[in-house]
Amino acid sequence: MPIEVGQDSSNTRKTLSAGGATIAYYSIPAAEAAGLGDFSKLPAALKVVLENMLRFEDGGRTVSVDDIKAFSDWAEKGGQNPREIAYRPARVLMQDFTGVPAVVDLAAMRDGIKALGGDAQKINPLNPVDLVIDHSVMIDEFGNPRAFQMNVDREYERNIERYTFLKWGQKAFNNFRVVPPGTGICHQVNLEYLAQTVWTDTDQNGEEVAYPDTLVGTDSHTTMVNGAAVLGWGVGGIEAEAAMLGQPISMLIPEVVGFELSGRMVEGTTGTDLVLKVVEMLREKGVVGKFVEFYGDGLDHLPLADRATIANMAPEYGATCGFFPIDDETLRYLRQTGRDEDRIALVEAYAKENGFWRGPDYNPVYTDTLHLDMGTIVPAISGPKRPQDYIALTGAAPAFHGYVKGIREGKDANGRSEARWEGEGGAPEPQDIPGDEGHHKRGFVPTDDGAYQLHDGSIVIASITSCTNTSNPYVMIGAGLVARKARELGLTRKPWVKTSLAPGSQVVSAYLEAAELQDDLDAIGFNLVGYGCTTCIGNSGPLAPEISKCINDNDLIGVSVLSGNRNFEGRISPDVRANYLASPPLVVAYALVGDMNADIANGPLGQDKDGNDVYLKDIWPSQKEIADLVEKTVTRESFQEKYADVFKGDEKWQAVETTDSETYDWPPTSTYVQNPPYFQGMSKEPGTISDIGGAKILGLFGDMITTDHISPAGSFKESSPAGQYLVEHQVPVREFNSYGSRRGNHEVMMRGTFANIRIKNEMLDGVEGGYTLGPDGAQTSIYDAAMAYQDQGTPLVVIAGEQYGAGSSRDWAAKGTALLGVKAVIAESYERIHRSNLVGMGVIPFEFTGGDTRKTLGLKGDETVDIKGLEGDLKPGAMVPCTITYGDGSTKEIELKCRIDTGVEKEYVEHGGVLHYVLRNLARAA
Repeated sequence: MPIEVGQDSSNTRKTLSAGGATIAYYSIPAAEAAGLGDFSKLPAALKVVLENMLRFEDGGRTVSVDDIKAFSDWAEKGGQNPREIAYRPARVLMQDFTGVPAVVDLAAMRDGIKALGGDAQKINPLNPVDLVIDHSVMIDEFGNPRAFQMNVDREYERNIERYTFLKWGQKAFNNFRVVPPGTGICHQVNLEYLAQTVWTDTDQNGEEVAYPDTLVGTDSHTTMVNGAAVLGWGVGGIEAEAAMLGQPISMLIPEVVGFELSGRMVEGTTGTDLVLKVVEMLREKGVVGKFVEFYGDGLDHLPLADRATIANMAPEYGATCGFFPIDDETLRYLRQTGRDEDRIALVEAYAKENGFWRGPDYNPVYTDTLHLDMGTIVPAISGPKRPQDYIALTGAAPAFHGYVKGIREGKDANGRSEARWEGEGGAPEPQDIPGDEGHHKRGFVPTDDGAYQLHDGSIVIASITSCTNTSNPYVMIGAGLVARKARELGLTRKPWVKTSLAPGSQVVSAYLEAAELQDDLDAIGFNLVGYGCTTCIGNSGPLAPEISKCINDNDLIGVSVLSGNRNFEGRISPDVRANYLASPPLVVAYALVGDMNADIANGPLGQDKDGNDVYLKDIWPSQKEIADLVEKTVTRESFQEKYADVFKGDEKWQAVETTDSETYDWPPTSTYVQNPPYFQGMSKEPGTISDIGGAKILGLFGDMITTDHISPAGSFKESSPAGQYLVEHQVPVREFNSYGSRRGNHEVMMRGTFANIRIKNEMLDGVEGGYTLGPDGAQTSIYDAAMAYQDQGTPLVVIAGEQYGAGSSRDWAAKGTALLGVKAVIAESYERIHRSNLVGMGVIPFEFTGGDTRKTLGLKGDETVDIKGLEGDLKPGAMVPCTITYGDGSTKEIELKCRIDTGVEKEYVEHGGVLHYVLRNLARAA
């Protein structure tokens, strides 16, 4: 379908020649010549958005000349001009956890538009959509040559209903492609294959147009592709659906923070060490809702693989995106990864012609700046529960001891518990724990040869996982070399460590095998387990029963070390309490020692065949060793070969059968895919925003409540509301799968909302899990309480602290909130995506003002909340009155800031959500 471009009333459409062809484009220098402003000092990231305004300028219906001029004002005002604009990305990227509910919504919208008298074919993506199935493979099998095939077989057994549905969607919808299971992780597939840096398409007049490659994705780490100068960020599925249906994204012109990199990395350090320092610095700086652009001479020494790692973790440092401009390294990477030479020529010509090129004179205006000398980077990890909790490797063991002390102190007199030992002859003698000051607990795992000790700090998961780092050949080759040197010296993983290797694309396996490093990784337990997110998303699979029993019987603090981007509480495994992010080579090293108490920076990892101590420096490869192998084995040909049939899939995918039908025939017995209730009985006209009266508090939460807390992705127990629902529907516990895999069924996801095993509702005294007080004042599950309040017709609110909704772009965190009957969330501050998702589901976000917080107000959870000033002419960002009635009958008047930020967002809430808004508009146009 041709792209619809604007009127070009300012004569900014020009042509350029590249790769043997002439192509049209929208010229920023031409806009300057037309008197629209001075754009020469804009950061490249913002020029991408400006070009979007030029291309879609339509006389003011959605984009006006004043919108374009606002970018010049932005530069003149020192990087600030928060004007509302309508932005249209070129394409949409999805993964299956978030993609299934998005396709469910599209299928439901087809039913909905027919009910409103419209045409079902109006519900079709207008922009290209790629969905990569990467979130479903789970590590059931590991540490042996059959692990990959067994995990794939199990994946299809668990997910055949979902895959059948996605195949239907691929047939039913235009502009919608599915990358089958076992191919890779969506962001790595995007970086290595889908992204083009400069996109091309025909317009409504049949003329070829070049423009910056842009996208939004239903996963927060969509930002990874910014490393290749492709502007993209994560949104919730509901916002992505609106974008694919032609609805522009309403946003404010963002502030852009410049991050100057100088110097170069030193021996013994990796791109992972660099990004963990960047995350710490930017979290401290505060960049939520802002673009970050990296610049400086250091980029001359920073491979695109390292840039992609930094860009990937933009959600962890809180930014909308972390952008790297186009330069020679961009072109080198495009060539290495098999892009067409004509496209590479176009990227260079377009970037230089239109002012996107980072040359020696690149010196834009930024809202604010900060600086990092890469020569100061040291080996590091982050944890135990937030990505920004940076720890230099030399301080890792002491930091862990402090963490244990904080948990254990005061819980029992000597910080230990009696180990439960059922073997003959009594428990073995306890072994010393490095650095233990009487705070660590311990237990024993029986084996055929006796037993081994587990204690606080035992590493039970070591996983090379996630596109964040497996997209980077330097750290992957580095990990392989660490494994090789360890193997040669006779070292291997500790028996209690569950090891796994899950690359983000098949190309990784190609170069590891070409370098003959996969054999070395296999030898110490890092066998291939699948191509997907696995441990990073919480699909780490079960631990051995005896290890799980030992941890839970003795209340041990089990540890995971992973090369991922997220280490939030309750995310990686229900048996693991402390999670650390590390580079792939350090993941291998920690698997060898098996203990977070060990000082691996200075102390021995183990002994060689002759009984000599082996230190990290003995097995760490030099930068030259790594670079030589990367140069030899990471080839253009391997990328071209592995991506030649990317949409074809294996025999299992080809054998999945589905139907040809315009609307979906919802299977009534499915526990994976159900028709959601959003559009059932919907009126043709929108309603109005009403005041909120007599609302009760469903949950009272602290700071940094993540979307993992609100809508967990991992496993759940039979005793949970979701588990009880599945048992009632004759699903055995073994087939529960995960919350993430069941996002196509609102009945499961409603029950899973606020159900993270580590979430703490401050209405209860120290209780973990999804509990609250029901209408009768008794403790119950949040789901059961919400249903009881709905039966009474009582509206609900959620109260929280700072950074509410941090983490994944998880639309179910908002969908579940809405379906539980929550009308408003009141927090001290929000992360960008979740605030937008709440609005997109018709839930109004509010912020405390004037120093008020849940603590200063003395909230206990038994209060009643009334919010006025919402009816009539509500302005974006308005201050509104709120009355809190306490349990004793006393009241307090406070003022809240309404975080409906734009006029378009107000319309969304009036309609009951963004999809209702789009559906009604499409029905009218039918």
